[in-house]
Amino acid sequence: MDITTVQFFLQLLTVIVAIMMGVRAGGVGLGLWAGVGLLVLTYAFGLVPTSPPIDVMLIIIAVIMAASVMEAAGGIDYLVDIAASLIRRNPNQITWVAPLVAWSFTVGAGTGHIFYPLIPIIYETAYENEIRPERPLSVSTLAGIFAIMASPVSAAMAAMISLFEPLGFGLVQILAVTMPSTLIGILVASLIQMRRGKDLKDDPEYQRRLAAGEIDPPGHGEKKAERRDLLPSARLSAFIFLAGVVFIVLCGLFPAIRPQLPNADGVIGPLSMTVMIQITMLSVAAIMLLFTQTSASKVPRTNVAISGFTAVVAIFGIAWMSDTFITANEEIFVNSLGNMVSALPLTFAIALFFMAALLSSQAATTRTLMPLGLALGLPPEYLIAMWPAVAGVAFLPIGGTLIASVNFDQTGTTRIGKLILNHSFMVPLLIAVTATILAGLGLASVLY
Repeated sequence: MDITTVQFFLQLLTVIVAIMMGVRAGGVGLGLWAGVGLLVLTYAFGLVPTSPPIDVMLIIIAVIMAASVMEAAGGIDYLVDIAASLIRRNPNQITWVAPLVAWSFTVGAGTGHIFYPLIPIIYETAYENEIRPERPLSVSTLAGIFAIMASPVSAAMAAMISLFEPLGFGLVQILAVTMPSTLIGILVASLIQMRRGKDLKDDPEYQRRLAAGEIDPPGHGEKKAERRDLLPSARLSAFIFLAGVVFIVLCGLFPAIRPQLPNADGVIGPLSMTVMIQITMLSVAAIMLLFTQTSASKVPRTNVAISGFTAVVAIFGIAWMSDTFITANEEIFVNSLGNMVSALPLTFAIALFFMAALLSSQAATTRTLMPLGLALGLPPEYLIAMWPAVAGVAFLPIGGTLIASVNFDQTGTTRIGKLILNHSFMVPLLIAVTATILAGLGLASVLY
């Protein structure tokens, strides 16, 4: 083994240790420990740091500001109320309806935070109608995760746009594949999930809890999710935010809408979508503050702002460290993985899936591995089709929405198994990922 190979594996070990320490620390720790990893790569191995992902970070900040103002003004509560009414209106079809609602509203809001208040509503509606809560809860939780790859304003989409727009695959081209493919994946998972698991009357754990008095029978005192009083500004803030999302999509569909300005080469053309999203969402946030009379001091304390800050730090550290490592060893990666990926491109989707499970972040995984996929020569349209594999964040049952769904299900049907990986979300996750990627590859072949 020559010195170059030894150095490569030592650098790889540095990256892995930094990620493991970050995951152990949780929260912003992932990005901070990645900074330590980058420090070691620079000092110990002499790697030249690449440029940090500034465009991605700026898009995330702009979108998070708009979503945070909407939350402070009550707009997320308003959207949740609409979603709850749709779910309760079709109780017997909840295993279909709840995932569709979770997917649709997450696509519009660009954040998984909109799903948390829906969890008790999905559980109570299922239980009151004697439907095994695991069925709608598991697929709905995953629907919120898959919707991130179909949202024009999610952090993961920001990473994709910054990488693929220069290649001619902007927001609209990405959404044309990911919107229908993720929806198909969730519908297939819902179809199969309708029959998974024993009915409540036959489930031994539920019957044990019922007999022990740990849970009331359906219709006998089960606690209802409380309906919150909406702020007067709630509806208006939601409309302004969604209008901003629609405007961004229209800008992608019709480039003539964007300002026509000279680029670095002096050629007149439409302003890039990365900049357009930043300007639009900052403006949307300001307009909401003005017309809803929301105090700006409330914005940084919202749940969306806190999670958004965590996402920015994670992207900053992880993407910067990983990009530095991969760029410095690009020849090794291309030589060792090129033949395998060329012979079986889907192996790259598997890599995306397990890297997402390790990083617990769709955006960080996107920014880390997608440049490698491009360097390996994979066509951009097929990379877009495989991108939803980053739903592997649900492979380990450590995500906030997964844990919340397990905790809210008092029947015990939604669970984390003794073997950890045999949790309630695993089968629908694998089904949804497979169906989504196959649908995406088919769409990409037809469209591009």
